[in-house]
Amino acid sequence: MSAISNITSALSSLRCHLYRFVCTAAVVLTALLTCGCEKNDAQVPTYVVAMEATFPPYEFYRGNEIVGIDVDILNEIGRRKGVKFKLEDMAFDSIITAVQTGKVDLVVSGLTVTEDRKRMVDFTRPYSGARQVIIVPKGAPEYKPEDLRKIRVGVQHGSSGDAYVTENICEPERFTNGALAVSAMNAGKLDAVVLDNAPAENHVAGSPNLTILPNALAEEEYAMALRKGNTQLLNMLNAALMELEADGTLKAIIDRHMRDNKPEETAVADSMMGRLVDDFKTDFIKNNRWKYLIDGFIVTIEIAAAAAIMGIALGFLIAVVRSTADLTGRLRVLDWFCRLYLTVVRGTPIVVQLLIIYFVIFGAFDISKVLVAIVAFGLNSAAYVAEIIRSGIMSVDRGQMEAGRSLGLSYGCTMRSVILPQAFKNVLPALGNEFIVLLKETSICGYIALQDLTKGGDIIRSQTYDAFLPLFAVALIYLSLVMLLSHLLKKLELRLKKNER
Repeated sequence: MSAISNITSALSSLRCHLYRFVCTAAVVLTALLTCGCEKNDAQVPTYVVAMEATFPPYEFYRGNEIVGIDVDILNEIGRRKGVKFKLEDMAFDSIITAVQTGKVDLVVSGLTVTEDRKRMVDFTRPYSGARQVIIVPKGAPEYKPEDLRKIRVGVQHGSSGDAYVTENICEPERFTNGALAVSAMNAGKLDAVVLDNAPAENHVAGSPNLTILPNALAEEEYAMALRKGNTQLLNMLNAALMELEADGTLKAIIDRHMRDNKPEETAVADSMMGRLVDDFKTDFIKNNRWKYLIDGFIVTIEIAAAAAIMGIALGFLIAVVRSTADLTGRLRVLDWFCRLYLTVVRGTPIVVQLLIIYFVIFGAFDISKVLVAIVAFGLNSAAYVAEIIRSGIMSVDRGQMEAGRSLGLSYGCTMRSVILPQAFKNVLPALGNEFIVLLKETSICGYIALQDLTKGGDIIRSQTYDAFLPLFAVALIYLSLVMLLSHLLKKLELRLKKNER
């Protein structure tokens, strides 16, 4: 009984701290929700713009700021028309969905006008031309379109290049952005990459071992996309683009970026260690690119910690409901809803749940994306935590419950004072493992325009065209976090074992 009383005392103290923490977190989340739901009270209209900022020279990161042709065009339109544009960096294959569901007002991301896209969104007048070109390693054959059927071809997922290659040539290998496809070709994983000509020229300038074949696959046009029926914004943008084109501003912006935003070609060191040092300086030191990892690390910790608290609180309640139904036959209706919840959450991928919560459930609300991620990961984690805790409760010998009841304790008091402390000790390793899984699952936050740790590595890769060091750094940070969590869990387990003596 001494061990049980010690564990009960520790659990009681833990409940007090957890209660305070949950109350504080509730206040913070309420503040985030309130701030996120506030409309812009300023008189200057503000439009949210989605773009995938790994597409130089149209949109890319310089430090922590998104710059490029599209950004300069938006800034000039804002100056002339008295409006503001708020930029959101998100995965390219999500931007059309974002404007359709009203999460953003506009898509400006080197977006090609196609018939399929015209059925989903309205386009402004074109503001730039483009061509689909083929990037290959230097010394490769001069492939014709029909030759691409026999080799490994990479594309950016959801792009017009993806659609053209799929419909006319072969089934390509799809990557989240063009920079990642180019990195794969540099690593020998692809034989060719089909990409828009402007970013292709930037990628080739940053990768001296690559070249662009002379014959283009297709001629295209870029335009801005917005939700169907938004004629006021459409007319304003068309009028502004006509003005920029008439006075030569549009051409001047494009020409300046095409001329000035070429990656610098650097000398290649002779030794492997020299190349590694040069790559390290380019990937992390130059332009303070290490800050992308630090900023992403903070976002990852915020989401994982808050989602873990939510998952434990909700999972604990579900586990109690299900265990009570199993042990006493009560709460059958609640048990049915809990079973349905567990089936749906555990039967669908977390990335699908995240997108549904962001685009559908919270589609009509302008709330913090961090809060959306916390809710999504918290709900997902709760399903697994519930079954972990329930298994711990059911693993405690039923004689413990009978002994408590025979001493005059109520069912709830017996559960709190006798069953749960033993169950907690039994499931602690599994709970720790669930938090580790949750921490790594946050790497998909880039789908809703959150710059987490993984997204920070993606941004570095898009600027340096080096896959090894950025990916290694991201993996090392995750590994360090997991090792730290494992160490803390081990210490907690040892402390609980001492109470058994």
